[in-house]
Amino acid sequence: MPHVAIISKPQKPELVDLLPELVNWLESHNYTPALDETSAEYMGQKGLARDDMPKLCPELVIVLGGDGTLLSAARSFARTDTPILSANLGSLGFLTEVPLSELYQTLDAWREGSCKVDQRGMMHAELVRDGAVYKEWDALNDVVIAKGAIARMGDYIIELGGQLVARFRADGIIVSTPTGSTAYNLAANGPIVMGSVNAMIVTPICPHLLTLRPIVVPGDTEVRVCVEGIADQTYLTVDGQEAVELKLHDQLRCRQSKYRVRLVRLGEHGLFSVLRSKLKWGER
Repeated sequence: MPHVAIISKPQKPELVDLLPELVNWLESHNYTPALDETSAEYMGQKGLARDDMPKLCPELVIVLGGDGTLLSAARSFARTDTPILSANLGSLGFLTEVPLSELYQTLDAWREGSCKVDQRGMMHAELVRDGAVYKEWDALNDVVIAKGAIARMGDYIIELGGQLVARFRADGIIVSTPTGSTAYNLAANGPIVMGSVNAMIVTPICPHLLTLRPIVVPGDTEVRVCVEGIADQTYLTVDGQEAVELKLHDQLRCRQSKYRVRLVRLGEHGLFSVLRSKLKWGER
């Protein structure tokens, strides 16, 4: 029987009852459930590491959690074409639009081929150290350079397509996808960009220049951020989850990833509908 992967958020008591019910539903519809380690804990079983789950070639990934759980699942399955159905158990659920009350209705629509599949572009990020690629990722939301506990700014250089944009001091820099434009980028006064736009957004965090503003660049542009001076405990963070401490003269290179994330929806809600309901867009 084909596999369906299940990835869950920890410390969610409601999953103690929900997961056995979901597993029974899948088995009754001729699917083999594959549980990640967190999901298996709720059922007193031993699960799979998330990064090993793509080897099963599941037909669907079911995410039970919030946006952070979805971002983690998206990176694990970034190099596959597996659709992801994400049911919201988080506090905001900006990406995880499917409420628990519509979980089985959405699963039925997926089986029948009548659901909507929303494709989101990803960003490929490389950390270059001493002239070589030290680490690389495919991110759905953003990569962020930000200082730690010490209140001291860093010195950065931004280049777009090999051309110098600016040298400046700031608390950090956000490079985001259109999907990530409503995350940290929005909190840092960056623009909202619709997910269908082929672009990346570069947003300085508290720059020490009144003239420096966020930049929206074409998706095929390579963004380079050179670290010219940093405080101790300055980190590069990917999707708010994976972090690497930076060193002087490290370089961040970002470009459009060749991979995309496929998100299963029951219907078309629209970006601004979500903005109104989740972030109170336009309210006085």
